[in-house]
Amino acid sequence: MQINLLYPWFRIDRLNGFIALSIILFSILTAIYSFRFMRGKPQLIQYYSCILLTALASLFAVLSNNLILLVIFWGFLGLTLYLLINLGQKGCDLAAKKTLVIVGGSDILMLLGIAIIYFLTGTFQMDKISISLSLSYNIVANLAYLCLAIACFAKAGAMPFHSWIPDCSEFAPIPVVAYLPASLDKLLGIYLLARISLDLFVMNTAMNIFLMAIGAFTIIAAVMMALVQHNLKRLLGYHAVSQVGYMVLGIGTGNPIGIAGGIFHMLNNSIYKQALFLTGGNIEYKTGTSDLDKLGGLTKAMPVTYISFLIASLAISGVPPFNGFVSKWMIYQGLIKAYQVSNITSTSLWSIIYQVFILLALVGAMFGSGLTLASFMKLLHAAFLGERRETDSQDYKEVNWQMWLPPAFLAILCLVLGIFAYEIPLRLFILPSVKGVEFLGFWSPSWTTLLIFVGLLIGLIIYWLGSLKSRARYDSYFVGGEIMPIDSRVTGTQFYNTVMDFKLIKFIYEKAKQKTFDIYEQSKNLVFSIDKFLQYLHNGILPTYLVWILLGTIGLFLILIR
Repeated sequence: MQINLLYPWFRIDRLNGFIALSIILFSILTAIYSFRFMRGKPQLIQYYSCILLTALASLFAVLSNNLILLVIFWGFLGLTLYLLINLGQKGCDLAAKKTLVIVGGSDILMLLGIAIIYFLTGTFQMDKISISLSLSYNIVANLAYLCLAIACFAKAGAMPFHSWIPDCSEFAPIPVVAYLPASLDKLLGIYLLARISLDLFVMNTAMNIFLMAIGAFTIIAAVMMALVQHNLKRLLGYHAVSQVGYMVLGIGTGNPIGIAGGIFHMLNNSIYKQALFLTGGNIEYKTGTSDLDKLGGLTKAMPVTYISFLIASLAISGVPPFNGFVSKWMIYQGLIKAYQVSNITSTSLWSIIYQVFILLALVGAMFGSGLTLASFMKLLHAAFLGERRETDSQDYKEVNWQMWLPPAFLAILCLVLGIFAYEIPLRLFILPSVKGVEFLGFWSPSWTTLLIFVGLLIGLIIYWLGSLKSRARYDSYFVGGEIMPIDSRVTGTQFYNTVMDFKLIKFIYEKAKQKTFDIYEQSKNLVFSIDKFLQYLHNGILPTYLVWILLGTIGLFLILIR
């Protein structure tokens, strides 16, 4: 389906059509939330102007059928993101600068990739482009794909171009984080990655392995960083990175079921991730802090926020019957399908190595879901279920309806899109976008939901019967198998401190704290090193300049006489 009046500049199909609807939905919810959260804040005209411009530019970028138009709107979104981050708390300017450098730097590679595409095809019209990535055919084509893929990774937040998201999550206004890094940037980045992988290029095995490797590594590395965070917003930021790994992994499988799962997970992630950040904003709005060590006991005070956060936590952890489970289950099937195809087509050593790699990626993805659930158990306990500080005597209440309604609506969507996954999102949006999807197993969301509710009902009955004759026993606290003093306050942040006892993991965490794996910091150090070297050479002493001129002249002379 295409818009005849605007074609060939813009084009609507099933893939970008539902993403455009999602952009409109998230924009409306963000605006409703912001009316209360941003009340009384400075520069509101700039804020709402940037939100509106971001929504429009996102729509035009998704609907663009011309690569030049795409890169114009794509680059404009980097500018609005920079301006919105700068409206945050102290330290937001550094986070905004890092974001602009990483995302803007990747836009340069995007321009290079588009130039190569035009050189190979002679057109910028996206629906007229189809380039093979066969290594024997054209190595330059692979370079073009990598340039565009890196721009997608930076936009969505896949490793190693991820470090701007945790910083943005911590310092930018919560509605901005929920709107862009958590929602729209994921939609845009993964949409373009899916578009170039499905339409613009014909993928090969090597590039699929590259995507799966990036995806699997992003899942594990980011969720491990989330486990040890003590700041609620930064923890959610690392989970925003980790979930990108599932999307990239699904697209990297190269088969319809995996690709459909990756695209479906893109939508699901935007829903529950925005819900998580908005509920996190409710907590910070009422308590004035996002430090998990200073939170606790908010369940009764903020019941709607708690339930919304709980549902979104279960959804992101892949617990049935919520939407996150269905998309992850499809990605797992994509990996299994890739393994089966490789096992049938070849028995060579390369094929065996490829099969082992797929199995490791599958185990990593499933292990990542377990770690995600573990980290949200910690977060839920620290913010809602744990004890309040003795010095905290404030009487907290639920936030205004403008702030609890958007995350509550998104939480309901998590449940609806999980129970009715086949009837609504898959049938209407996902499966028409990816042809040839075949499910490997049987999954009945409605029956599963019914059985879960029956199990919960039985559990409540057992609990009620047990409460008739209470036989409470008091004992020491146990956290991670370690006995805690009876009068100690368990905040939840202590749950996984024993992980640091492993020397290798502790070493990696220490390096992460030193920003060893931060591509922005390492690039900055390299640039400063070169700058210092040039300053050393240009010391203002005339004899030194004459020596360099003489050496340069000799070098040119040796080159020219060859």
